[in-house]
Amino acid sequence: MSTANAPASSRVLLCRQCDRLMTLPQRAPGESAHCPRCHHHVAPAAQRDVQRTLAWALAAAIMLGLVFAFDFLSFSTRGIGHTMSFLDAAQSLLGYHYPSLAILLLATTVGLPALYLFALIYLCLGVRAGARLPGAIVLARILRPLEPWLMSDVFIVGVLVALIKIIALADIHIGASFIAFCVYSLLLIRTFTLVDWITLWDGIAPQGVLDAHVVARLDYERSGESQRLMVCHACDTPFLINPAHRCPRCRKRHWSHGADRVQLTWALLVAALILYIPANVYPILSTVTLGEAEPQTIIGGVVHLAAAGSWPIALVIFVASIVVPISKIVAMAWLCLAAQFGWYRNALDKTRLYRITEKIGRWSMIDVFVVAILGSLVQAGALMAIHPGPAALSFAAVVVITMIAALTFDTRLLWRPADHSDSNPRFRPDHPVAPE
Repeated sequence: MSTANAPASSRVLLCRQCDRLMTLPQRAPGESAHCPRCHHHVAPAAQRDVQRTLAWALAAAIMLGLVFAFDFLSFSTRGIGHTMSFLDAAQSLLGYHYPSLAILLLATTVGLPALYLFALIYLCLGVRAGARLPGAIVLARILRPLEPWLMSDVFIVGVLVALIKIIALADIHIGASFIAFCVYSLLLIRTFTLVDWITLWDGIAPQGVLDAHVVARLDYERSGESQRLMVCHACDTPFLINPAHRCPRCRKRHWSHGADRVQLTWALLVAALILYIPANVYPILSTVTLGEAEPQTIIGGVVHLAAAGSWPIALVIFVASIVVPISKIVAMAWLCLAAQFGWYRNALDKTRLYRITEKIGRWSMIDVFVVAILGSLVQAGALMAIHPGPAALSFAAVVVITMIAALTFDTRLLWRPADHSDSNPRFRPDHPVAPE
């Protein structure tokens, strides 16, 4: 095997998803980089400094504050009306004795995003001032794992679906708070795209983990595992495996390579599959009209929307609430089998399947948000009211558990034996990371 040494101007990287050792050339502003074997993005778009990220994060935080200053939505039918604020959605779930759903709603839409934004602002201010602020490493370490759980964009779709469900039954008025929430969500998404984690981590804790003699003898045709290297999933630092399994840069603890993660993923998938049964058998909401209650399951809601002529919305709910959860469980089960039985062929296709599964899982939360909005907004006494059903809790648990299952799965197991590049004939092991 030939050995390629990294140039002095390059940074040594280890791909999180296929364990391929590589080098990162100097990036011009706006250039990102991906793994040449599995195409995983190993470096986001480079930024000149943290000033743009700081500006967008500040704008998003200010707009988030405005969400609580005005009315969110208002509802009226036959002279009876009700106006809700954003917090009313969580309060209504508490009133129906679903505190876990209320916490989930607040955490994913405003709680965790607020933590993310203010922590990012704190870190950017410290890097911009050239100061090492207390707690900076701990904050930076927890920020990236939060990103899949920031669901303000999913909540907006849920609100729109809820409004279409009842627009023929009542007059709906959109408040300034909803507009502020939409702007806040766009600003939050833009902030994600501007965070250059490599530059940010260099400002918080400069990388100096691998000694020069270790770098000199690295073989870029072999995996990191075969050279006793691991990659930190918090700061992307490659480091030699140590007894404590901790990153020397940020002190995050990591599990070494092994099949234990597959067993954990299997357990979570089985739990999600069991909970998926009551999520579809029991009603997810109940509509009370003139004192008569009409329970509605997930499938019943899809059929009702289709019968009312709202085919696009019915399709959205069907895909998000029926197709996506089942597809995610099946796809993750297939990947677990591939990892356990060593089905290494088409590893790139399996990795792409994993990425799709990981990305779309959060959108199943639409139905939970629809129930929260309708349960808070549609309150007209005995004339009309909508109450959450027991299936809402089961379905929310399915979504959360399948998301955790995807995050626990180790895609590096799909690429073993990792030193054999014939699993992807288009890959050239001596090819550096390709900037985009």
